[in-house]
Amino acid sequence: MSITKAVESYVSERPSIRDCLKRKLINYSALSRMIGAELGIKSFDAILIACRRYAVKLKGEVVLEKRIIGIVKGSKVEVRNKVAVAVIEKSIYHDDLLKLEKEIKKKRENMHLIEGANAITIVTSQDFLPLIRQLFRGEIISISKDLAEINIKSPLEIESTPGVLSYLCSLFSDHSINIVENMSCWGDTMFVIREADMLKAIDALRF
Repeated sequence: MSITKAVESYVSERPSIRDCLKRKLINYSALSRMIGAELGIKSFDAILIACRRYAVKLKGEVVLEKRIIGIVKGSKVEVRNKVAVAVIEKSIYHDDLLKLEKEIKKKRENMHLIEGANAITIVTSQDFLPLIRQLFRGEIISISKDLAEINIKSPLEIESTPGVLSYLCSLFSDHSINIVENMSCWGDTMFVIREADMLKAIDALRF
C-alpha cells in the first residue's frame, strides 16, 4: 500500500481525527509523527504531504455537511414510546402476519416489518406482544420491549443528499444512544432505541 493510501485509510478509520482535519483544527506535523510511529513509516515529509492532500479532499464534505444539517433542521420529529421489537423465524406463515397486521390496523397503531435472509423483524406497540406470542409460538427468536421509535420526517432533498443517515447515526453515537433498529421510507427515517434514551435522542436532534 502506498503512503498516501495508508494515510487516508488511517484517518478515515478515526472519525475524530478526520473531523478535526476537515475543520483545520489539527497540527499536521504532530499528526504526521503519530501516523509514522503507529504505521512504522519513516518518511515524515511523505506523510505530511499526504495529510495535506487528504485535507483538501475533505473540503467538499464541509459543504455537504452544511446541506445535511439544513435537511435535519428542516425535519420534524415524532416520538412513540412503549414500542416492542419481535424477531420471528422466516418460516412462519404469512397468514399469521396478515392476522397480526389486521388487528394492529384495527386499533390504528403502527406496524413495521423488516424481512431479512433468515428472520422477520416486527416493530409495533408492545400492547400486541400477547398476540405475537400466541400467533408465532415456538418461532420467536427474540423479543425486546420498553423501546421508543423516533421518526424523523425530512424534506424530500434527503433522497438526493448522501450522508444524512450517517450523520444521524453519529449524533446518536455521540450521545451514547444504541440503535436497536433502523428503517426508512421515502422522507421518513425511523430509529428504534431504548425508551430510557428517549430524552437524550430528542436533545441530540434539537437544532
